[in-house]
Amino acid sequence: MKFSIGGPLRLAFRPWVEGIENVPAEGPAILASNHLSFSDSFFLPAVLDRKVTFIAKAEYFTSPGVKGKLTAAFFKGVGQLPVDRSGARGAGEAAIKSGIEVLERGELFGIYPEGTRSPDGRLYRGKPGGLARVALATGAPVIPVAMIDTEKVQPPGKVLPKMVRPGIRIGKPLDFSRYQGMEGDRYILRSITDEVMYEIMKLSGQEYVDIYATAAKRQIAEAAKAAEAQKKA
Repeated sequence: MKFSIGGPLRLAFRPWVEGIENVPAEGPAILASNHLSFSDSFFLPAVLDRKVTFIAKAEYFTSPGVKGKLTAAFFKGVGQLPVDRSGARGAGEAAIKSGIEVLERGELFGIYPEGTRSPDGRLYRGKPGGLARVALATGAPVIPVAMIDTEKVQPPGKVLPKMVRPGIRIGKPLDFSRYQGMEGDRYILRSITDEVMYEIMKLSGQEYVDIYATAAKRQIAEAAKAAEAQKKA
């Protein structure tokens, strides 16, 4: 089963895009984007002529029953790759391996350096492992991307989308060939990631928060739990 959702998405939501000329017509490239909504992985490919491959939890591809099969077919159809989160280092190593394989085929690989969706619309610190290591291992250019207002289209926890017009800003490619062969240096990995996040911040206009989004989510959950406990007391 093959899904083509680009046309219907463009027709229904009319996403605007700036800087599309920065995406090469051929050859490998990494699209490094902020992450506001589940729909980010659909809107970005919808405005491009080339296929973009993202990674997704393996559970989306292995759930039982009719619903599980339909879900697996959908994610395969829109270019998602399953990532097995088991093992000592979990999804990180699997994502890196998958990204390298996509780029070695001369294709576009999409990645969210924050590692998870923003809990409040702000831009969080990028995780240094995946993006930087894939870039150095392949030599592919990194293209910063800013998704705009996609969290308003598909708010976290909501099933039905709202008819809001989202936007996408695509920056100029970043070349990190000067760091080739230095993927074992954690300071280099951090430097590459921070440079990409800075470019995403400029494109998106988001407030930057120098902690990981996963930590922010824990803080928000703990604050909500404490508020609930105080209410009951």
